[in-house]
Amino acid sequence: MPQSIQFRKAQERDAATIAHFNAAMALETEHKVLMPEIIGAGVRKLLATPSMGFYVVAESGERVVASLMITNEWSDWRCGLFWWIQSVYVEPAFRRQGVYRRLYEYVQQLAQADSGVCGFRLYVEKDNTVAQQTYASLGMGQTDYLIYEELKPGIRYFTPADRS
Repeated sequence: MPQSIQFRKAQERDAATIAHFNAAMALETEHKVLMPEIIGAGVRKLLATPSMGFYVVAESGERVVASLMITNEWSDWRCGLFWWIQSVYVEPAFRRQGVYRRLYEYVQQLAQADSGVCGFRLYVEKDNTVAQQTYASLGMGQTDYLIYEELKPGIRYFTPADRS
């Protein structure tokens, strides 16, 4: 992998790129077309509200080529925060070159410097075996938990034509 890749926390100037990556990831992994005004507002809201989380980006030269989002979950059992890794996207030309591994290592370094963080969690599409193998190779293990979800009535984030 090119050594020119640098890692940093995202800034407001990265919002459009991150929103584009999130839309590309949703289309690629779940065949959903996200509503641009919703995903754009969602990215900008997180960037403006550090208590909710943050994004990390990988840059090659001055171009962002990968990103991931960290959100916080309080664990009273551990008296610490789990950092949830979400919205992972690496541009196709940079995949299978260790970019995600290095993004994860960067997040681990940030957590090492923050005594309030107790660990990491993520969810992965059940059929995405490539991603599952990647996460396992980094030391993450499958938990005993399943994820359940209910959206409030009227919440929409993808175009109605995508409903199946």
